[in-house]
Amino acid sequence: MEILYSSTRDSGSRVTASQAILKGLADDGGLYVPERIPALEAPMTALADMSYREVAYEVMRLFLTDFTADELRECIRRAYDAKFDTEEIVPVKEAEGAYYLELFHGSTIAFKDMALSILPHLMITAARKNHVENEIVILTATSGDTGKAALAGFAGVAGTKIIVFYPKNGVSPIQEKQMVTQKGDNTFVVGIRGNFDDAQNGVKALFGDRELAAQMAQAGLQFSSANSINIGRLVPQVVYYVYAYAQLLKQGRIREGEKINVVVPTGNFGNILAAFYAKNMGVPIGRLICASNENKVLYDFFETGRYDRNREFKLTSSPSMDILISSNLERLIYWIAGNDAAKNAELMASLKKSGSYEITDRMKEQLADFYGNYADESETAARIREMYENTGYVLDTHTAVASAVYKKYVKDTQDKTVTVIASTASPFKFTRYVMNAIDGGYDAMSDFELVDELSKIGKVAVPRAIEEIRTAPVLHDTVCDKTQMKAVVQRFLGIGA
Repeated sequence: MEILYSSTRDSGSRVTASQAILKGLADDGGLYVPERIPALEAPMTALADMSYREVAYEVMRLFLTDFTADELRECIRRAYDAKFDTEEIVPVKEAEGAYYLELFHGSTIAFKDMALSILPHLMITAARKNHVENEIVILTATSGDTGKAALAGFAGVAGTKIIVFYPKNGVSPIQEKQMVTQKGDNTFVVGIRGNFDDAQNGVKALFGDRELAAQMAQAGLQFSSANSINIGRLVPQVVYYVYAYAQLLKQGRIREGEKINVVVPTGNFGNILAAFYAKNMGVPIGRLICASNENKVLYDFFETGRYDRNREFKLTSSPSMDILISSNLERLIYWIAGNDAAKNAELMASLKKSGSYEITDRMKEQLADFYGNYADESETAARIREMYENTGYVLDTHTAVASAVYKKYVKDTQDKTVTVIASTASPFKFTRYVMNAIDGGYDAMSDFELVDELSKIGKVAVPRAIEEIRTAPVLHDTVCDKTQMKAVVQRFLGIGA
């Protein structure tokens, strides 16, 4: 049965999945959501015997209903190939009684690879289906990982260009080196003087700039997004929660129908929203545990029902979570408002005007499956050290936040349900912090010397993604103020004044 997509701010107009993927953001500034969440059709016992690629097809075909079976299978085949360093694509590792879903085995060693490996193929297929002749310009903001994963996905893809904005001095040295060494004539990387929210707000403003849209149309160009606001990013993320459950069933860790809990280190809210969608497809998920760092705007929201970004922005050791405007939360707000686009639009207008909004008691009641908590910097470091000393397993900073919050959840609730923790990045992306958390004394070492030391103590080979950038030259050195983003885009595209 066909599923159409509407804006969270105007449920009247509907588009197909391929049209939603192409547009990225709705014309009214809302996010595209499916008119309903489809139920899984394959039984979990059957999914347990499938490869990751096969599970991806079984999930994604239910959402992307205007893609043919052959089109979707080809997109999946191209996405989940030898760029992943493990046959399983997403291994599940047990440590201290929880199951770590390792989402970092792709070409940029972060979970964003899971969706951004397939998005370019979905987008090009969507363009072909909709007879789009314009060149597609991917415009995205990154808090660290999306940028490189998107660049790697779109580099060299015919008919596309990609522009990535990141907060200068707001990402790890390895994250920055991954981006600024990116090859490809169709790629452009810009550091902005500001934080991630500044970059994300600037990108949203560019999407809504009518003058810029007219200039681009005249030049045969059109914007689309690779941020998690694009439904083509969100749907592939649903897959790995289905796969995780199926793998635990296959390994005899759970019985069929037994509930699991899921812990997600959360910034822009897309990853945990994908788990929420998986739950509503029929995956037996109990609690959705939302883990924040010191930028704990989501923790406060789940505690109080009030979303308030009016606070100090903190740079932490988990930069992909250094976010005060969690864009994908809008999709959940729309859901708990009863798919009331007018109510959602009212709340989002309040967020834009005053920096805050408050949901109704009735809406808050529908968040019962969510649990929010946070870990500060000292707790994050302590969790990395504790896990390594107890098991030899090395966590990155984001996963350590999730692991620390999980311990708090168990202490608060005494809930011993089998739990999957989304492990969203390789520790090799945050070597300095990880090594100092384990035993300190590494200040004199370079970032790449630390890489080798981490490989030695963790007994893990240095990922290919790190080896590739050791001596790679910097190809992108543009830095601008947040007020100059439009001019920088115009210059790269050769349009405007």
